[in-house]
Amino acid sequence: MSIAFRNTNEIWAFVLTETLKRLGLNCVVICPGSRSTPLAVAFAQQKPTIEVISILDERSAAFFALGRAKVTGKPVAVVCTSGTAGANFYPAVIEAKESCIPLLLLTADRPQELRECHSGQTIDQVKLYGNYPNWHTELALPSVELGMLAYLRQTLIHAWRRSLAPVAGVVHLNIPLRDPLAPIADGVDLSHVESQLATADFFSHIIPPASYGIQTSIKIGTEIDGESLFSSISCRRGILIAGIAQPQQPQEYCAAISQLSKFFNFPVLAEGLSPVRNYADFNPYLISTYDSILRNSQLAAELAPEVVILIGEMPTSKELRTWLQKHQPLMWIIDKSDRNLDSLHLKTEHLRVSIDELAHGLTHQFTEKPKSKYLEAWCQAETITSKNRDRILAATNDFFEGKVAWLLSQTLPAKTPLFIANSMPVRDMEFFWKPNNLGIQPFCNRGANGIDGTLSTAFGVAHRHQPSVLLTGDLTLLHDTNGFLIRNKFVGHLTIILINNNGGGIFEMLPIAQFEPPFTELFATPQDIDFAQLCTTYGVEHHLITSWQDLQAKLNPLPTQGIRVLELRSDRKADAQWRKENLANIAL
Repeated sequence: MSIAFRNTNEIWAFVLTETLKRLGLNCVVICPGSRSTPLAVAFAQQKPTIEVISILDERSAAFFALGRAKVTGKPVAVVCTSGTAGANFYPAVIEAKESCIPLLLLTADRPQELRECHSGQTIDQVKLYGNYPNWHTELALPSVELGMLAYLRQTLIHAWRRSLAPVAGVVHLNIPLRDPLAPIADGVDLSHVESQLATADFFSHIIPPASYGIQTSIKIGTEIDGESLFSSISCRRGILIAGIAQPQQPQEYCAAISQLSKFFNFPVLAEGLSPVRNYADFNPYLISTYDSILRNSQLAAELAPEVVILIGEMPTSKELRTWLQKHQPLMWIIDKSDRNLDSLHLKTEHLRVSIDELAHGLTHQFTEKPKSKYLEAWCQAETITSKNRDRILAATNDFFEGKVAWLLSQTLPAKTPLFIANSMPVRDMEFFWKPNNLGIQPFCNRGANGIDGTLSTAFGVAHRHQPSVLLTGDLTLLHDTNGFLIRNKFVGHLTIILINNNGGGIFEMLPIAQFEPPFTELFATPQDIDFAQLCTTYGVEHHLITSWQDLQAKLNPLPTQGIRVLELRSDRKADAQWRKENLANIAL
């Protein structure tokens, strides 16, 4: 390795970036700024092994990194300058924490002597993100002493592994740097360090993890085993809930859930944000219309379970949650992390294994069982309700926004990555996404359920990936239009399906909608934006969709490059009325 350093910061930044490269870092997002100059220059010298992407807006940058990490399961690094720059990472930090996504935040800072003295662009950055990171520390000031460089190397190794285990999440390194920041001489003799770093020994022990996966395993105390699970629910009325999940290996995940369903003779209530609905043939007892079924009071009473097995996070459906709280079943949560996923506070036990491990452990006990009457009742309700759903939606010619999710489930090319925005799109996915065998890959930011950074996260999912789709409302898109600044760095294709109802459609479903004023001004908040003009500003392709056939024609095949917005204009009040009139009647 040929090395020629000009100052202390340059050596420090080289050790930092070289260590991360050897650990497996292959993507870093750089936000422009002065104090982070040594880091930016060092990462630029690691190209092409590490892809270096410059993004102007720090909030967009962090959410873009979040999207990349969702797809790869690997930590993505984000670099910013000192001051309020790092504060803009905060929403993505929260989302990464809540959804177990590995991020490595590198915030440059002024040295300690320039703090608390009104020096420009200086705030307190130590523990900036509170308790949200898995781990955080402030690095020592750069030094060319070999022992200090070894400290830096080992700290980076620890930081990398803490971003992945015991549960994936955020690691924050605050990095104070003195002048000179540019790679110019600082008068320090560096020859002895150059010779040491030029040998293979300094970095030779760094071994990247054998594999990457979100929610790396953890063991907590004395664990309950699969035998305990089996004995507690054998021969009881039970359901299996395939909740919100974004597994790295969706086919294997769905196959394991299918094994568990057949083993216990339980129906699988599958969220629209779970991959299970997109591998329908794996799961003969798949229930996609549970929200509508449970709106029928007679069916809800007849189908009350004694036992629930939850895999992933609890679905969005308020009907499902209320039903479970009413009947208070015994619940087992299958999750290998240390998180408490019991938001309903039922009679709950956590089984700290992965679904794959559980399914494999029970396979040797499997014997084919005839359908129980309880399972038959669920399957019959699904057959009737799904036929009603399809019939009603097929006959809906007006631009009802819920029909978009239903059409996407039948139209998108196989294995399309689909990012679903929060608010109404996630609910319409749950209500209307039709089971299929297309292997479509759903992605979402359901950790904190916010609309922050939706466009930027979708770009992160789509970057260097296959052609991808974002389903979003107008307010969510407008909240992150700075995400379009990524366009010149973006490699791949993203189609943005924009449901423009000129306001917050989800608020039309809430009691506050009956109070006018202040409903329109303070809740629906119409913005009256011409999205065609907005797209022109960013050089993004725009199409106004005029029919359902027009939408379907533009979704299969998808382009391979570029960004486009497909805008559908709907009436949020009419959409809310459609749901009120039809959701409760679909299961009749």
